[in-house]
Amino acid sequence: MPAGRFGQRRPSMLLRASVDFFFGSRLQMDDRSTLNDRLPVIVVGAGPAGLRFSQRLHALCPALPLHLIGAEARAPYDRVRLSSALAGDCDWASLEQGWALPEHPGLQWSPGVKVTAIDRNAHQVVLAGGDTLRYRQLVLATGSTPHVPNIPGTDLPGVYRFRDARDAEQLSARRVRSRRIVVLGGGLLGLEAARAMRRFNTDITLVEHSDRLMSRQLDITAAALLHEQVRALGLKVIVDDGALALHGRHAVQSVALRSGRSLPADTVIIATGIVPNTALALASGLPIGRGIKVDDQLRTGDPDIFAIGECAEHDGVVYGLVAPCLEQGAVAASVIAGTPARYRGSVDGTRLKVMKTTVFAAGAHPDRSATGAFGSLIFKDPANGHYRRLLHARGRLAGVLGVGDWAELPRAMDAVQQGQRIGWGQRWRFRRSGQLWPATESASVAAWPAGTTVCNCTGVTRGTLSEAVAAGCTTRAALAERTRASTVCGSCIPLLESLLGAPYRPEPVRGATPLLGMAALASLVAALITLLPGVPYVAEWSSQGWRWDALWRDGFIKQVTGFSLAGLAVAALVLSLRKRIARLAFGHFALWRNLHVALGLAAVGALLLHTGGRLGHGVNALLMGIFLLLIIAGGAAAVLAATEHRLAPAQAKRLRGGLNWLHILAFWPLPVLLGFHVLKTYYY
Repeated sequence: MPAGRFGQRRPSMLLRASVDFFFGSRLQMDDRSTLNDRLPVIVVGAGPAGLRFSQRLHALCPALPLHLIGAEARAPYDRVRLSSALAGDCDWASLEQGWALPEHPGLQWSPGVKVTAIDRNAHQVVLAGGDTLRYRQLVLATGSTPHVPNIPGTDLPGVYRFRDARDAEQLSARRVRSRRIVVLGGGLLGLEAARAMRRFNTDITLVEHSDRLMSRQLDITAAALLHEQVRALGLKVIVDDGALALHGRHAVQSVALRSGRSLPADTVIIATGIVPNTALALASGLPIGRGIKVDDQLRTGDPDIFAIGECAEHDGVVYGLVAPCLEQGAVAASVIAGTPARYRGSVDGTRLKVMKTTVFAAGAHPDRSATGAFGSLIFKDPANGHYRRLLHARGRLAGVLGVGDWAELPRAMDAVQQGQRIGWGQRWRFRRSGQLWPATESASVAAWPAGTTVCNCTGVTRGTLSEAVAAGCTTRAALAERTRASTVCGSCIPLLESLLGAPYRPEPVRGATPLLGMAALASLVAALITLLPGVPYVAEWSSQGWRWDALWRDGFIKQVTGFSLAGLAVAALVLSLRKRIARLAFGHFALWRNLHVALGLAAVGALLLHTGGRLGHGVNALLMGIFLLLIIAGGAAAVLAATEHRLAPAQAKRLRGGLNWLHILAFWPLPVLLGFHVLKTYYY
């Protein structure tokens, strides 16, 4: 990178350049008062927290000198999107968009410079080359480093971390030569690394030491749904096991697990968590726990030193997600600017796309809470891959987690953050439909509170987006460029479209065309059987060779068609259990649904062969009517599923719920009536 405003500076020249830059050649160093007034705020660390602090402080106090020091010798970039760049979803240059400091004479940016010590008495930091810089206030945003398990072989060639741009670039170069990759860690970072490396038919295995994926965010049911969707993409998953050692002579060749298994591997990615970078603070005598301890104003034990981001520990908690780090940066900037602000902690919220599946969690977690401390509300929609769980205490929302898209999710996460009350009507609605608010209330993003987070990946609120719209951002691309909303996982794109007043239509379900054809044909044939008279019998005096009514007169043929019809019905029933039994949740649901409808269509054909389209009398008529209602309701539900993307979401949801219930209710009396029919046929 060439030298210049955003280029590297030699450490030996840094002190003199900084003094000249901030104070001018005429500054008299013995004028302590003037010097203290014009000393810069120094920020150590150019990650998301350090950048957000710098941008916010400059916006509040443009005249205040600010010096940002970064250990990486490159321009600031969006770390959240590293996995997207590695996967090829965006180009590397786009990571730097929106992260540059404004052009201003009072701002200085020094990349590739390491701070080695803090002299608190002299109010100065010591650089790697021995030079020193004085500060007015010091902000530590030193971030974290990957946690590396204490096992043999982690230093072998072919073993990688996935934390910063350098790691991502090394993995990008390695991916072409990798054939067997083992990712240690089934959390957020491990899943993102596995997704990003899933190219060129590479064999990838995820190894997670706990009993499920994303154990810190999801419960067992949600993790099981995620597990199946990850496996459906061709990735192997091993849970409740861990690495014992990495083996290889000149490079990694295998991973030995605690269970005794050995996994061949030419590449190993370690994604087993993070460790806050506290060495600098510890050496200077600042209080340390898991991270650098701070109060509600993000001050450390020294009133002129602040700590923000992944290196900070507030009220016993170290936050490893971006949104709390951005919030801390904004609070610290307000405090230094003289604006009253307090950091009360953040709801540990996650909402992102994991392997193209929306995964979310915020607030309390059922496995990390005292037994019986929280009430629980659960909504399941296996057909669409949706699972939602709410935790509440004393009538207030305390946590939310789940898998699958949910239009109300930003509002629900904000309700958890605020500890909003949840009424009995809302509980009933959630159990029935998975929604907390009426459709008319949930639809308008513009009506949400200004502090509600719309883009959880970047921490952008509805208020910020509305300000951008008022400033002239009238397209989603313009909003994304100005606020960076929707630039990470993309799950908030429908919300941005709603805010802009643009219609958002989901894509058709997989296999929509054959599903529509089969369902429409089955429903049409069933309706015609109901409305039209049956196929007539051949007259007794007819002398033709083959009589079609043998299908209904010959006992053997009737048994064949009757048992074929029963077999098709049972097979369709078994396929429908895919929605109810988690262990059967293998393969894509669209395939199961299309097979279910195909069996229904075949059953209509068998019914026509068995009865000739005659409705019968007594129990037979009742059985025939129930079966036809079952087919028509199921066919209509399948037609709706194939065309749902063309309807308003609220309308489609109401129709789907009614048709599904009618289909299920029509099935309940069928086994009893079928039993009476068989009994009457064989014993009377």
